[in-house]
Amino acid sequence: MQKRRKGAILDRKKGPRTALLRGLATSVILYEHVNTTLAKAKAVKPMVEKLITTGRSKTLTARRQLMKVLMVETAVNKVLEELGPRYAQRNGGYTRIIKLGQRQGDGAEIAQIQLVK
Repeated sequence: MQKRRKGAILDRKKGPRTALLRGLATSVILYEHVNTTLAKAKAVKPMVEKLITTGRSKTLTARRQLMKVLMVETAVNKVLEELGPRYAQRNGGYTRIIKLGQRQGDGAEIAQIQLVK
């Protein structure tokens, strides 16, 4: 019996898709907003939410779990030292997706994923 697949495939194999989402999550954390396609924004949103929730506890275990996903040490430090305390009183919903229209070349839906202030 076939089961539903979890998450978006994004027309990529598993390795390139994982690398794409890790890089996009790192960029969202470092720059706090990124313009990308709507499908990629929707795919990376739960990943960023889980990373920030993990970073709310400043433990060694949390740091190691963040280092597995994020590509840059400064992103790990930002989650633990800046974003964790910022969202300590918030129960999820750390990101928002804003639609920006269609891309000129191929008509793909463009969106901005950003962290809520």
